[in-house]
Order: sequence, then structure tokens, then C-alpha cells
Amino acid sequence: MLIETLLLALLPLEILGFGKTVVIGGFFEENELLRKAFELSTRALNEDRHGNDELPDQFIESVLKIVANDSFDISRDVCDLADSGVAALFGPQNKITARHVQTMCDTLEIPHIAARLDVQQSRGNGLVNMYPYSQTLSMVYLRLAEDYDWKTYTILYENNEGLIRMHLLLKKWDRRGSTVTVRQLPEGPNYRPVLRTIKSSGDFNIILDCSAEILSEVLKQSQQIGIMSDRHNFIIASLDLQTIDLEPYQYGGTNLTGFRLINPEDPFVVEMFARDELDWGLESISQLTVEAALVYDGVQTFGRALKQLDDAIVADVETSLCENSESWEHGSSLMNFMRSTEMRGLTGLIKFDPAGYRSNFELDVVSLTDEGLVKIGMWNTSNGIEYLPKINPLSDSADISLRNRTFRVLISLTPPYGMLKESATMETGNDRFEGFGIDIIQELSKQLGFNYTFEVQTDNVYGSKDPVTGQWNGMVKKIMEDNADLAICDLTITADRQEAVDFTMPFMNLGISILFTKPLPVGSSLLSFLMPFSYGVWYSLMVAYTFVSLIIFIVGRLCPTEWNNPYPCIEEPEELENQFTLKNSLWFTIGAIMQQGSEIAPIGLSTRMAASAWWFFCMIMGACYTANLAACLVVESKQVLIKNVEDLANNQHGIKYGAKASGSTIDFFKASTNPTYKKMYDYMVENKDEVLMGSNDLGVAKVVSDKYAFFMESSTIAYEAERKCDLMMLGSLLDSKGYGIAMKKFSPYRSALSATILTLQETGVLKDLESKWWTQKRGGGRCAEKKGGTSDAKALGTDNVGGVFLVLIIGIVLSCVFSAWELLWEVGCTTIKEGVPFKEEIKEELKFIVKCSASSKPVRRRKQSSNRTNGEEDEDSGRECSPPYGLVPTVITTHPE
Repeated sequence: MLIETLLLALLPLEILGFGKTVVIGGFFEENELLRKAFELSTRALNEDRHGNDELPDQFIESVLKIVANDSFDISRDVCDLADSGVAALFGPQNKITARHVQTMCDTLEIPHIAARLDVQQSRGNGLVNMYPYSQTLSMVYLRLAEDYDWKTYTILYENNEGLIRMHLLLKKWDRRGSTVTVRQLPEGPNYRPVLRTIKSSGDFNIILDCSAEILSEVLKQSQQIGIMSDRHNFIIASLDLQTIDLEPYQYGGTNLTGFRLINPEDPFVVEMFARDELDWGLESISQLTVEAALVYDGVQTFGRALKQLDDAIVADVETSLCENSESWEHGSSLMNFMRSTEMRGLTGLIKFDPAGYRSNFELDVVSLTDEGLVKIGMWNTSNGIEYLPKINPLSDSADISLRNRTFRVLISLTPPYGMLKESATMETGNDRFEGFGIDIIQELSKQLGFNYTFEVQTDNVYGSKDPVTGQWNGMVKKIMEDNADLAICDLTITADRQEAVDFTMPFMNLGISILFTKPLPVGSSLLSFLMPFSYGVWYSLMVAYTFVSLIIFIVGRLCPTEWNNPYPCIEEPEELENQFTLKNSLWFTIGAIMQQGSEIAPIGLSTRMAASAWWFFCMIMGACYTANLAACLVVESKQVLIKNVEDLANNQHGIKYGAKASGSTIDFFKASTNPTYKKMYDYMVENKDEVLMGSNDLGVAKVVSDKYAFFMESSTIAYEAERKCDLMMLGSLLDSKGYGIAMKKFSPYRSALSATILTLQETGVLKDLESKWWTQKRGGGRCAEKKGGTSDAKALGTDNVGGVFLVLIIGIVLSCVFSAWELLWEVGCTTIKEGVPFKEEIKEELKFIVKCSASSKPVRRRKQSSNRTNGEEDEDSGRECSPPYGLVPTVITTHPE
């Protein structure tokens, strides 16, 4: 029975979740290696799924489609698979048909996994391209050319896409001597004419960008022409360099350098290839093309993303998507899981950046020697190219030590990063300056042994790129033009700046926030005594007072004990009186609230229970009111106009806001896709003459003098708030970024400087310097004595005192229950004694109770009966003659003398 119950409990999950089989489709041209990679990776998923928690439990079925370059046919194939319930589509490799498939997948929200180089790659809703991002590859080629110190070179490309991929190398041309020659390969198969032109030009540095299909023939004809000699240097852009036979060239002394994405020496890669070595049909892993390896890794990435989706939500594929013009509701979620997946595959680290591109990858730098292709270095996004010892292509004796070198360091006079020293004597040279950035350079110099000379950026322009001309200005421009070696100030590390210059790791982390004046105190009010409780509590208190008064009134009428013989006692009373009239009930409850009491005291169990609950309620509420009243009267309330960026964007108080006219802060708003930030950027641009400041100092001054909020870095806000006690930082950080030391692109000193900065962080030196310049020097700590005790006292809400209301409700409910029980008991006793029907007696009692205006009740007795004994009469008389409140008065009898 237990097993059947468990099976029934698990049954809905199987019905609602992915089925036992998930279908993926592959579109491949006449390329057997790609099809094998697709099938072998699918088989590996199915074989490992029961022993690997990262893989899905479902069986993955691969459906292969051999396609041509016909968009109509491939559209029909896509719809066939979509209508059958496919979970993802792979391929094709052709640019035109691939983009057609991507468009359909974007519409149907079916994941589209590509494994092709696309120089114009754009992020689609359903696209994940496993191929390294072309923009990042361009940076790698440029870095290698700069490491070789090539001043002149020829770019030999196959098609326009190759020329686009080389755009960063084209920018190296300038009129001062750097010559870049661009030549295109003809259709082929004869490439000798253009190769002869290169030979006659006398250019010995060649960057070759062509497909792997013609690479071997181009190199062969280059050797025939005579440009594969020891005087010539080649950089091969193709990542499939290791797949061709290079033996004819390895003994001629040609300096040939390239890159590879597949590392045949990696044990993990070797193991993955070895499990299906016979099925691959290759002699060695070096013959495996990049596209085939990427297809294999793409299937593996899909499997892990499918597992994460299956664990996160209950999802299933959908059929008839094309037929019904619908989209798969879980497709985008599956794509997001793929973009967030991080794993190792045949092509090394697989990781996507926030934009969905594979820019975080690793490349081996290889060079052709007498032993064949040899690894001479590695490239990654974090450190660039790191050459292996003893095989540095720059020089075997290259020394990148910083000791005894002299750097020109750019600074800006921006407190507290760089300032003129306050001194009674005239200072010269570096002694003229002090500040946080100055001290950091001094600490770096002590540990690395370099010398430095400070140069001031007089216009305080850090560097921004002109969107029209593409030219940089400020400090960044000087670094790029070799007019300075380093730059340190509050220079923010941004993506645009990092394309132009290199940065060390951040020496300070921060974000954009709002500088505004502190809220002003609000004057006293005649209704200040209402401040301890919120409006909701006051409303609840009035409702509770009215409700409890009515309950006590009703319970008092229901409770038989509350009906008493009028005082003084009458032996045979005709009527009984009740002290809990409506007016008395209201007076009784208000007396408890005011903690003054009243002359009314409950007698019955139910009324006492209701009164006890009310008194407990009043005691707690009174204590809370008294305690919070003192805090509200002592602490001065303040008028808060805005609390965060949303309040500022929609404020109705006429508060203007702005930022520095140029820099990373205004660029953040410009590039943001957040509707609130875009709205604020449009406002600042429309009112730029009034709200955009030339410097941070002008912005701070405007905040002090005007109704104005200024966006700036949180670190600078903290510095200003330490010295101007009327200023404060509002809300949380809008972004997260850091300040770094800028230097020329691909500088060999970056690693040493970054490592030393990390050491300064770990030893607490940077923290001590920050404390020195923020809270000690130049007026720091001036506002410290005003901190603390400034927060407003808050009115207590229903969340704070809700428990007291709950106790009151429970007490009232119990009181009503006991009142009903007492009434039924009394009526039952009366029917037994008087011999009347129970139904008739309870009916008469209820009729009287609903007459809310009557405060006296006639005594119900059976008509004269001979069966009634004197003892019964005495008993009735004794009960009915008891004075109110249970008191028996003392009767004093006097005798006449």
C-alpha cells in the first residue's frame, strides 16, 4: 500500500515535467566530422546521465538533417522539428541559412546553438554561439602584433568578414611611421599574384586570415614564391592551424605563430577524446577541427542547462509551434541557463559573459619549430598573453622588472586623491603633492623599486570617447599617445576605457549614489500626542473599543448571574436588574482605557473573562503609548523629501538633479536600459546648462546652495559628508565599479602592479590610507560627533501591537462561549425547578435579551402549585434576594428605650 501511494504521489511530476525522451535537431552540410561530433556528444550524454548529477535524467534523441544552402528547404525542416516538439536546434554552418534559422528560433523561442565564427554576431533571444567572440579574437591578434613590436605589416585576408575581424589591427596605422598594408586573396586556386606583390613590397610581417580549407594551399604557394623564409614572420588567425600538415615549413626557419583552442596536452581533453577515439575516425586529437569540438561542447552545455531547467521548474516541450504560430514558453529560460552554465569541454573553459557572448575563453599561443607546433604561451581575458619561460618571442633576455625604471604618473587635483600640499615652505617636484593616490604610488614604489614623476592633468578631464570621431581625450589620450606611463586618480574602470588602455586591479570599489542635503527638522504639532501610534492602530483601537463595549453589553444580558435583586433586597422580587446597560458598558470600557476604572464591577464568569481580556489589552496599549510618546517628543522628526533614486525621478518637490558633464557617471545613465535611468538621462540632457556640472566641486556647491541632488561616486560622497555636515548619501548604489591605475594597452607592468595592490589590500595598508584621507586629514571626522541619535522615532503599527489585539479577541470569544453556556445552564435549571418546557423558556429568554433597551427583567415563576415546598421557596428567595455585587449589608436593629 505504501509503495502504491508513493507511486501515485510521483505520477503528476512525470506527467507535467519533461518526458522520458527529449529531441534535439542538427542541421549540417556535407561535413561528416560535424555530424559525428553531434551524435557522439549526444551518446555521451545518454551514457553518463545516470552517474552524473549535472546531466539530465531524460534520454536525448538527436535528429540529423543534411541541408543545402536553400532557405526555403531549411525553413520547412525547422518547422517539421518544431511541430514535433524539439528542445534545441544546432547549426547550420552557412552564414545565410544560419541567420535564417536564428530568426525562426527567435520567433518560436527555441534555443539555437551555433558553432561558427560570426564577425557580426548579435545576441538573439534564442542564440548561443559556442565560437569565441570575434571582437575578443581581434584583441588577441592585436596584442600578439604589439608583443612582436611590429611597426609595419601586411594583412592578407580572404573575405570581408576577415577584414572586419582585423579592424583593431587596421587602427594601428598612423602618419608617424606605422604602416598597415591590406591585401585580399583572389578566388583561387592560384594565390601567387598577390603573394608576389607582398614579396616585392619588402614587408616581412604578414597576418594571414583565411579559412582552414585553403590555409594549407596558401602556405604552400607562399613557400614556392619565397616568403616562407627565416626573414619572414607570419601570424595565422585561423584556430585550426594544428589540423594541417606543417612539416614542409618547420625546418626552413619561418617564424610562424598562431593560436589553438583545443589543447591536445590537456589530460581532460585527451580523456574525452579517447572514449570515442575509434568513432571519430581521426589519427589524433590534433586533427579535430574547432567547429566539430564546439558542436560536441554545445550538446554537453545543452544537457547541463536542461538539467538545471528541469530542477528549477516543471516544464515540457511543446508541439505544433509553427502550425499554431506559437512560441515555447520555457525556451528563453533554457537559454538563460545555457548562458549561465560554466564547464570544461574539448575547447577548454566554456563561459559566457553577461551579453551572452563567449568572450571568456583560453587560447594556447603556438609557434612552429623544428619539433613542430610548440606552445609558447597562453591567453585569457584576465591576464592577456602570458608567455612560458625561456620562449618569450620578444626577447630571451627581456626584463620586465620595474626596479630603477622611471614612470610619468598623471594625477588630477581632486581631493582626496591628489592635492597640493599645505606647507609653510615652498615645495618642489613630487613633494608638492599629497593625497590617497599619491600615497598609493609611494607604497608601490617602495615595494617594486621604481621611480616616478607626477604630472598634473590641468583640465581634470579623465577621458571619454567621442562618438562621432572615435577619438579619446584627457588622461586616456595621453596614455595612448605615450605622453604618460601611468594615471591615478578617481579614474573609473569602464568597458570603453579598457578597450583603449589597461588597468590594474581596482584599488577601491564603489558605485554611483546621490549626494543631497540632510532632511530638515519638522516643527511641533498640536496633535503630537497621536504620534506614538500609527493611524491604523488608532482606527483599530476605536473599533476595538466599540466592539468590546457591545460584546460586554450582550454578554451581560446573556449571563444569568448579572441579573440581580434590586437593592435593598426584596424577598419576593417581581423584577431583576442588570448593571451592564449600553451606557454603562461604554463607560466601563472607556474607564479601563483611561486607567481610571469605574463603579461597575462584573459578577458573572463570562463578563469577568471579557473584562480581564479588555484590561490586559488596555494595560499593554497604555504602556506602549507611554513609552513611545516619550521617544516621539524627545526625538525631533524630520521632513524626508526623497529616499532613493525612484523618489528623485518622480519627485513633486521641485528638486533638480544632475551629474558631472563628462565621465563615467553620465555615461552610466546614457548606456543604461533601465526606464528610470533613461528618463533621468533625458532630463539631464534637456537641462544640461542648469544641472550638468563641470566638476564634482561645482556639483557639491550647488547641492549646498540650491534644491539640487548630485550623482557622483559613493567614495567621494563619503569624503564630502565627513566635512560638510549638512550633506548625506541617499539610497543604495546604482552600480558597482572600481578605481584602477591606467597604463598603456598590453603594458608588461600590469601584472606586477596588480599583484602589489593585492598585497596592499591583504595587509590592510589601503584601508589605513583610506581612513587617513577620509576621516583624519583635511577636516576629516568633523561630523563624527553628530552621528548617532538622529534617527526618527517611528509610530507603532499594527505589526508591533497586533498580538495584543489577538489576545483581546481570544478573551472575548471565550467570554461569549461561557456566557452562552451559563445561559443554557440557568434555563435548564429553571425548567427543572419550575416544570416548564425548555424550548419555551429559552425562547422567552432570547426574546427579552434582544430588547436592548430594557435593564430590568421580570422574574418568571410557575403559577401557584401545591407541589412546591417551602424549602424550594426559601431557596428561590435566598438566590433572588442577594444584593448586587455579592455584598450582604449589615442590618442594625435599634430598640426604643
